[in-house]
Amino acid sequence: MSASDEERNSRRDPDERASSGLPAPHVPDLAAAKRLQAILSSPSYRKADEDIDFLASAEARGPRLELEYLKAELLLRRHGVTDTIVVFGSTRIVEPELAERRRAEAQARASADPNDAALASRFAAAKRACENSRYYQIAHEFGALVGAARQSGDQPRLAIVTGGGPGIMEAANRGAFEAGAETVGLNITLPHEQLPNTYVTPSLCLRFRYFALRKLHFMLRARALVAFPGGFGTFDELFETLTLVQTGKVKPIPIILVGETYWRRAFDVDFLLDEGVIDPQDRRLFRYAETAPAIWQEILRWGGPKEDLLFE
Repeated sequence: MSASDEERNSRRDPDERASSGLPAPHVPDLAAAKRLQAILSSPSYRKADEDIDFLASAEARGPRLELEYLKAELLLRRHGVTDTIVVFGSTRIVEPELAERRRAEAQARASADPNDAALASRFAAAKRACENSRYYQIAHEFGALVGAARQSGDQPRLAIVTGGGPGIMEAANRGAFEAGAETVGLNITLPHEQLPNTYVTPSLCLRFRYFALRKLHFMLRARALVAFPGGFGTFDELFETLTLVQTGKVKPIPIILVGETYWRRAFDVDFLLDEGVIDPQDRRLFRYAETAPAIWQEILRWGGPKEDLLFE
């Protein structure tokens, strides 16, 4: 820098010097320094992609939706997850050993106070949970079948995908995990946080803000949907899939309802048919199964020899 340049620089306003990236004056201007600090610490000065408050705002919902789609898409591609079997079911159906332990505890409390209606009700619920725990075992066995097919090379691209939570989802992830296969969990942020089950492959456990993007990723690679007994969440995913297939928005896939007795009570398709609100062919959009091998066989032979087979 020449002497004349240095002289001109020394006469610059401190604010101008700071904004231009010039060095600070030898004698600090405290007022200017405070103003500069206020600028640098202002949210407006943060880069947009580093401004968490901005990204969390209602106005930034569009970019958030795009980012939520893109992160999951790139991650699943990186791991070669191209074909999936989506498994849904109740978070409240637990493994038989745990269900039996809870039943024994509830029975002991109810026996200690036979006149307590609340304890009697909890004991009845615990007994029912023991009966339903067989679905945990079926989901566990089914996950193992799919995981073994992936590991053996029979279906190397195939992976179990669940919502990543407890209950039936845990069982399916656990079966695949114990077979040595990668397994996917698409978790979601809820008011009451749902922790992932520990059988999801760590690098394939994603957490979503939006149900819509989570559902999109459930369906993009789905080659089959297996629905175990469950509540509103299971119904939501099941009926959305049925609707997408019915309306031709996605190609038909095997939709297997596990536990015919349960599903006939929860979902009276014959009533809908009698009322004329669905067509006769809609009744054929899904099938029932009772065991893990039966689920697997329904998926493998789905479509028949003259249709597009699920697996080539």
